[in-house]
Amino acid sequence: MRFTSEPRLDEHGVVERGFVLDQIPAEIPDGIPDGIPGLLWTPADPALSSTPTPLVLLGHPGGLRRMHPRLAARARAVVREGFAAAAIELPGSGDRPPSAAAEQARADLRRAIGAGEGVEDDIVDRLVLPLVDQAVPECRAALDALLAQPGITGPVGFAGGIISVGVRLAVVEPRIAAAVLFAGSFVPRAILEDARRVTIPLHVLLQWDDEHNDRQAALDLFDAFGSEEKTLNANMGGHAGVPAAAGDAGNRFLARHLR
Repeated sequence: MRFTSEPRLDEHGVVERGFVLDQIPAEIPDGIPDGIPGLLWTPADPALSSTPTPLVLLGHPGGLRRMHPRLAARARAVVREGFAAAAIELPGSGDRPPSAAAEQARADLRRAIGAGEGVEDDIVDRLVLPLVDQAVPECRAALDALLAQPGITGPVGFAGGIISVGVRLAVVEPRIAAAVLFAGSFVPRAILEDARRVTIPLHVLLQWDDEHNDRQAALDLFDAFGSEEKTLNANMGGHAGVPAAAGDAGNRFLARHLR
C-alpha cells in the first residue's frame, strides 16, 4: 500500500489520506494494472502510533469521489469513537475499468423494473455475484495492508453496503468482529445461504420505504442470519433518508464490540 496524498487535517480533527493498494490478491486472475484506490481516516492525536486502534471498513455502492461527502461524514463519526476508518473503490466503479457484463445486468435490471416485471434470479446473480467474488478478496487484501500501519491493530468492523459484500466478508474474514449492514440492494440466493453461516454480532439498518429495496427480501435476509446477536433498526423513509440517530446507534454498536 502506498499513500498518494499528503495527510489532510480537517476542522473536525480527522486526518484523511488517499492510498493505492498495489499488491493485488492472487485469486483475481485479470489483475488490476493501476491498483485499487482507497481512503484512510485516522484521529489527529499523535497517540495513535502507540495506542491500539480498531479499524472500521466502510462499505459503499462505489464511486469514491462521488461518495466522498457521505463517506467522510461517516468516517468522522467513526473516528470520534477513537477508531480508524477506511474505504476502497469497488470493482467497476469510480476510476476503475467498467465491467461490460455488469453494465448489461444493470440494464436488464432497469428494464425489468421499468416494465413492472419481477426481477429474475439470473439478473441478480449476474449483477451481484461477480462483484462479491472480486470485491471480497480485495477488501481482505486492504485489511492486510491497513492493519500493518502504525497503531491500527484491530479488531475490525464493517459498516455499510453493498450488503452482499458485507455478508460474504462476515463469513470468510475472521478479523471482522462485528458489522453494521445497510439493507437496500438485491440479494442473490447464494448470499442468503451465506447469511446462515454468519455468527458475528450484527446491526442492520433498513429504510422501510426504500424505493430501491425489496422490503420482504431484506427481512428474509435478516431472518436468515445465524448470529445470536442481531438487531434490526427499521426507520420510515426512502433510500437516502436514514436518520442521524440510526447512524449514531450503529456507531455505538461498533463501539461496544470493537473496544
